[in-house]
This record gives sequence, structure tokens and C-alpha cells, in this order.
Amino acid sequence: MNDKYFRTASFYIAAFLFARGFELVNIDKTDPKRCNFVFVDAPEREALLGVFNFGKENHPEAMVDARKMVFAVRTLKDKLHQSQ
Repeated sequence: MNDKYFRTASFYIAAFLFARGFELVNIDKTDPKRCNFVFVDAPEREALLGVFNFGKENHPEAMVDARKMVFAVRTLKDKLHQSQ
């Protein structure tokens, strides 16, 4: 895939991006031990992940509505287990 997509093997980063409205286009399961979540990339992704990983607690950019995060976690888990 080219650079219009962002890939991550981190479930929690994937859930964060999904909850923030990033479009999930695929879950690559070619490696049976580790899957990759593939999102349409956006210019703000790098800054968001910087805040997610290294920002101070309660940074406004890292805050996500709890319901959106729960929905993201459930949706990603469902998609992970769909074709197993």
C-alpha cells in the first residue's frame, strides 16, 4: 500500500483513530500472529498520535468521548473475529 494509508499493529492506537473518525479500510491478517489495521491517512494523524503517545494527561487532542471509544473497541474486535 502507498502513503495514503496508515498501518498499525497496535489495537489501542487503532481504536483511538477509529474513535476520532479515521476510516478503517482493512485489517491485514496475512501474518497469523499479528494483524495490521489499515486506515486512510490524514495530515492530522501524526500530530494526534504524538499527543496520544507522548502528550500530557488530559491533553484536549487526546480526549475521546467514552461512548465513541467503547464503540470503536467493540467494532474493531468484531471485525478482528469475523473471518476467523
